[in-house]
Amino acid sequence: MNRPKPFSMIREFHLADWFTLGNAFCGIGALFSVMTYLQNRELLHLYYACALIPAALVFDVLDGRIARWRQKSSAMGRELDSLADIISFGVAPAVIAYGCGMQGLWDRIILGFFVAAGVSRLARYNITAEQLSSGGDKVKYFEGTPIPTSLLLVIVLWVAAVQGAIGDALWGGALRFGGFTLHPLVLMFAVSGSLMISRIRIPKL
Repeated sequence: MNRPKPFSMIREFHLADWFTLGNAFCGIGALFSVMTYLQNRELLHLYYACALIPAALVFDVLDGRIARWRQKSSAMGRELDSLADIISFGVAPAVIAYGCGMQGLWDRIILGFFVAAGVSRLARYNITAEQLSSGGDKVKYFEGTPIPTSLLLVIVLWVAAVQGAIGDALWGGALRFGGFTLHPLVLMFAVSGSLMISRIRIPKL
């Protein structure tokens, strides 16, 4: 009986998989930066968190291009990509929004919906990728907006942070429903989540 070699899983990683992990590290770094901001209220850490999301997108784009260039891809690589994406483009933007002041109960519900929509969208993509590729090597279109489009939300939050429009000064102020707080700005996450789980067809470039 052959015993598996130490670190055999890591030995099986393709070059593209390491770039996928770079995506995940950026997302995790964004989470840590928001937590640091909530501890010491130094805006620089919130800026770091926002900046790490476009960095994650760079890794996300490169991993796909490297996989096609080297003609090496795997089911594991696809799963790694989805898991990294949900951290960097799902959980991290939601936590950045929380750090910016969207902390009411209704805010949390909407941010939770946004993350759940991202998870659902990625799961749907993974199970339908073969069908959508029509027997070829490349998926021709997305169903629902890709989760990296959450970068647009992060850009809005970054601009708000730069202008001091966070916390009690969030654009749109705050509303009270049923005794709980809703910041209207959080509705952009509701729209984004709804678009991700929609059946809108978007050509893949």
